[in-house]
Amino acid sequence: MDNLDLVTEILEDEGYNVTGAGCAKDGIRLLGKGGIDLVLMDIGLPDMDGLEATKIIKSDSSTKMVPVVALTAYAMKGDKERVLDAGCDEYLTKPLSEDELLETIRRFIGG
Repeated sequence: MDNLDLVTEILEDEGYNVTGAGCAKDGIRLLGKGGIDLVLMDIGLPDMDGLEATKIIKSDSSTKMVPVVALTAYAMKGDKERVLDAGCDEYLTKPLSEDELLETIRRFIGG
């Protein structure tokens, strides 16, 4: 089971509706259609760096208020600052703690 499947299962079990995107461009396109309350952003995406995608999201007036939570394996000194400086609202490292993930989501959108 990959990370997207695992996170989807955890969130759906908690009653959240999840829309997944396999790449940054698809995610940005889906977000632009509206109805998405929070973005879980993988930093290592196949088509575009997640930080670049976050900058695009945060520069668009129609999506800039949607919280972006980075999910990343990047856990070296300075990585958190780099991720937050790119516009992410929160930073979670892999492997994910289910409790930390759910607490973070509830802090931003309730549930």
